Amino acid sequence: MKLSRRIALVASVGAVGTAAAVLPMATSSAAAACAPAWSASAVYVKDNSASQNGHNYTAKWWTQNESPATNSSQWAVWTDNGVCGGTTPPTTPTTPPTGPTTPPPATGTKMAAAPYLYPGWGNPPAPATVVQATGIKAFTIAFVLASNGCNPAWDGSSGLTGGAHAGTIAAIRAAGADVVPSIGGWSGNKLGPNCSTAEALAGAYQKVIDTFQLKAIDIDIENTDEFENYVVADRIVDALKIVKQRNPSVKTILTFGTTTTGPNAHGIRLIQQAKAKGANIDIFTQMPFDFSGGADMYASTVGATEGLKNVLKSTFGYTDAQAYSRIGISGMNGLSDQQEVTSVDTWTRIRDYARSKGLARFSFWAVNRDRGCAGGGVVSDCSGIAQADWAFTRVSAGF
Repeated sequence: MKLSRRIALVASVGAVGTAAAVLPMATSSAAAACAPAWSASAVYVKDNSASQNGHNYTAKWWTQNESPATNSSQWAVWTDNGVCGGTTPPTTPTTPPTGPTTPPPATGTKMAAAPYLYPGWGNPPAPATVVQATGIKAFTIAFVLASNGCNPAWDGSSGLTGGAHAGTIAAIRAAGADVVPSIGGWSGNKLGPNCSTAEALAGAYQKVIDTFQLKAIDIDIENTDEFENYVVADRIVDALKIVKQRNPSVKTILTFGTTTTGPNAHGIRLIQQAKAKGANIDIFTQMPFDFSGGADMYASTVGATEGLKNVLKSTFGYTDAQAYSRIGISGMNGLSDQQEVTSVDTWTRIRDYARSKGLARFSFWAVNRDRGCAGGGVVSDCSGIAQADWAFTRVSAGF
């Protein structure tokens, strides 16, 4: 079922995120020798050691000017190894190497809100109707999959031109809005596993870009075949690096699941690989929903976003403002797969938060569902709650 492409995501995310969480090491009964004192001007990378305030710390990834004493929580850059004493240097080298050869980009660029629209599913509305009623300026079009190997095709079967998706894109542009394709998703036969090399995968992405003269592409990386398959995940990152080199003005977006406190172990690794490979990803978008039901969706979304901000800061050396400017939110309007409720009022609060922080992207799943049907459950053509038609899209347009 297309609507439920993300149902199992949070169960997987939650389980793995818990199991793989990096926890502080137990403190030994005998204090270890202190590593060289932490320096705000020094650059540290993974496994480098430093001491501060009588504790030894180990870096989890590249960092500079992030105090170990205040950055050693579960998702932060430093691991607290416990109390230390004396001045004997540790046996592992601690001289930090030089930093990155290029500084991190200053900021991302904010995009128009682009809720998902899925042609051929969930009684898709006429784009002109929604644009005229809401003022929305863009849509994310789902989904580009693989056909006959490494060939991009809408839903994996209809090619790129001549079908409902291409017709919808033309209608959107005729109405004065623009499009971002969503490549991947939870289910289906995807390009990542089917393209055997990063070069081939980049070529598939390029075909989509060229066919529709795109300004941005969204790679929705989910499930065990892409998000949790590190060979494929790395191939996607490498392919996006190639795309960015060939199309410097095209924004590249990675969209993936999250916990209520930020990316899980798979998400953190994905971000770190984007940094290590120099992929120059423009926007990292999380899907803050399906938190196992009953969640405070505003608090959970804010918690997930703040967690992502901290990972981006630690990984890339960004300031708060720089990190926020690389973040996107992609929610689920109304009733989620796990019976969480995001009301129009809650979505308005989430939008105001995203706008106040200078986030780069704002989306939800999906415009097809942006109609009221209180008590209707999780279905493809309405939100499952009482609402005016296109209310979530209208709120999103104010991003």
